[in-house]
Amino acid sequence: MSGHSKWATTKYRKGAQDKARAKLFAKLIRQVEVAAREGGSDINANASLRAMYQKARDASVPSDTIDRAIKRGTGELEGVRYEAVNYEGYAPSGVAVIVETLTDNRNRTGADVRNLFTRNGGSLAEPGAVSWQFERKGIVVVTGGDEDRVMEVATEAGAEDMTQDGDRFVVTCAPNDVGALRGALEAAGLTVESAELSLEPSSTVVVSDEAEAKRVLRLIEAIDDHDDVQAVHANYDISDEVLAGFYG
Repeated sequence: MSGHSKWATTKYRKGAQDKARAKLFAKLIRQVEVAAREGGSDINANASLRAMYQKARDASVPSDTIDRAIKRGTGELEGVRYEAVNYEGYAPSGVAVIVETLTDNRNRTGADVRNLFTRNGGSLAEPGAVSWQFERKGIVVVTGGDEDRVMEVATEAGAEDMTQDGDRFVVTCAPNDVGALRGALEAAGLTVESAELSLEPSSTVVVSDEAEAKRVLRLIEAIDDHDDVQAVHANYDISDEVLAGFYG
């Protein structure tokens, strides 16, 4: 989920995600399959697959499980063919939402996503209605380390921006630079917690009313829980206290 409170949200959601490890694994494996199908099985030559492979390993998906997913993607093993379909809509308070899915039945997934928006006080929008408010970025999260050292290494590796969230440093870069940035940080002895591509909002919607904020978060949570949904991005700005109360 993108926006001012993205990383705080991720922190508070971690416990819930740990309980849903099987579902998380399934989503990551699906991403690996699609990356292998679209760019081949060579991790060195397929940057997308390399990123998905590392993301799966970061989540402790077993190597043999990832290898089988790659083989299904390239057709060496039998598997389902997925396609990427994105949906756009609005949560309560006019919060813009982009939903990224991988599906084997776009009619089913589209109907499900529409129902999730409607049942949770939101609305599905036409393609392009909110996507102009987001930009694809690479996001690398570093845990611990000296701020000046992280900044120095990140800047030399092409980082565009860096913010601090507790003992974490969230480094932003161009999408094509995320692999090189991760490599440079790790080579400098820094601990990389995660490295991924995300849709970052150009502006945010402040939701200060606690009840309304919880309505927004319930919609995001309901959509994110769908098996076909790979990522949900929203431009809300909700206080850490409300996030802690919702996800804690």
